[in-house]
Amino acid sequence: MPAILDHENLRADVDAAVTRHLDILSDQVAAIGADATPLVAQAAALLRGGKRLRAAFAYWAFRAHGGPAEGPEREAAVRTGAALELFQAAALLHDDVMDASDTRRGLPTAHRVFEAKHAAGGWSGDPEKFGISAAILLGDLCLVAAQRELSEALAPLSQERAETVRRAFDAMQSEVMVGQYLDVLVQAQPWGLDPAADEERARAVLRAKSASYSVRHPLVIGTLLAGATSDQVATIDAIGLPLGEAFQLRDDVLGVFGDPSVTGKPAGDDLREGKRTVLVARTLAAGDAAQRELVTARLGDRALTDDDVEALRDAVVQSGALAGLDELIDELAGTADTRLAEAELAEPGKAVLAELARAAVVRTA
Repeated sequence: MPAILDHENLRADVDAAVTRHLDILSDQVAAIGADATPLVAQAAALLRGGKRLRAAFAYWAFRAHGGPAEGPEREAAVRTGAALELFQAAALLHDDVMDASDTRRGLPTAHRVFEAKHAAGGWSGDPEKFGISAAILLGDLCLVAAQRELSEALAPLSQERAETVRRAFDAMQSEVMVGQYLDVLVQAQPWGLDPAADEERARAVLRAKSASYSVRHPLVIGTLLAGATSDQVATIDAIGLPLGEAFQLRDDVLGVFGDPSVTGKPAGDDLREGKRTVLVARTLAAGDAAQRELVTARLGDRALTDDDVEALRDAVVQSGALAGLDELIDELAGTADTRLAEAELAEPGKAVLAELARAAVVRTA
């Protein structure tokens, strides 16, 4: 995927936009209170590790709909990509708190960093509560940063086009927040009594929480940046829906079977966190009594050993859930590929979008 993301110097330009925004934010935070500067340092650490996939989907949708490769409109597309990356950072920070995750991209999560800072300093109060509070506030700060970067990005565009992009960006944010709540809700509700309903709930969560803001909305936002027609927006939306779901389903597979040296998270981390995914729902639906009992009893157990994780993985594989999910991913990705091939899009944007679509689904991290 790196070579695709470097086309037309995109990743470097998005990185520069993000860095420029963080530098300004750092000065502002320092002026308010120097003790708060670790917030920006932690945001910078998180933002350094991203693939810039969302920015790439937005930019190449922009180019595929006639957006120029240079000039003010191109700069607007790059900076909108930076805003998407800042928003993703906010979503990840809050998601890690809700999941009580210990690592992200091979490094301690923000709430663990601030928790450790509190403990090392011998400060008063509860270190864990301090870490959670700091991470939530940092996520909010990144949300503000995303809004500001987007406003500056859209300034060179006509008012009508800027407002259209802004509405799409706002809709994306609302959908993610609702999806986050639905995820919290599905974790709390009864599970395993109706596997078919469980799978539908899990798919509804991933579509709202991750699939839309990872693929679908960036594609739509990039298309709108180019001033596309409503029919063109509908076409790209129809591509983004199945592709986004395939992307997130692959993420769920990697959360159980991914290589920690590549994913940056411990093996089987989703199993320890007890994530109620489509993969888990299908295991409960198709597994035998022993497999269902094992998954029901051990899913969400933070004390799982590597051997325990391997036993759960084996139950997923032997139930046929993994093979079935791979088939679903291929089906969704195939639908998106067909629709993309049939769409009337400009080159090189169309070809790069096809590369990005394949890389988003066939990946190891």
